[in-house]
Amino acid sequence: MTRRASTARHRAVDKALTLLAPLTPYSDAEAIRALADDRKLRTLPATIAVWIATVSHVRHEHTEYDELLDEGYDRDAARHFVVDRINEVLTRWRATRLLDPEEESLENNLDS
Repeated sequence: MTRRASTARHRAVDKALTLLAPLTPYSDAEAIRALADDRKLRTLPATIAVWIATVSHVRHEHTEYDELLDEGYDRDAARHFVVDRINEVLTRWRATRLLDPEEESLENNLDS
């Protein structure tokens, strides 16, 4: 499904993602855009929504996070174990920001 940036919000999300991680593969970018437009994130500024959506997408699609949860690890422990892998993906995508494992963020309240 092709998504056109026909609204101010879509344009802002597109721009924020391009600025955050310019080498994000197309299929990942589409998923991140969809997450950033989710009702839980829609009220946040585009830059924050895109950051949360990007980290969430990478965590679930490019790490063993879900498998760790299935093995019985709690969310905090599973997140701790995948931080380096998330940052590897973000670095490959030339992200201008990496995940700081010490930083408490909005994401903890919005993402599982």
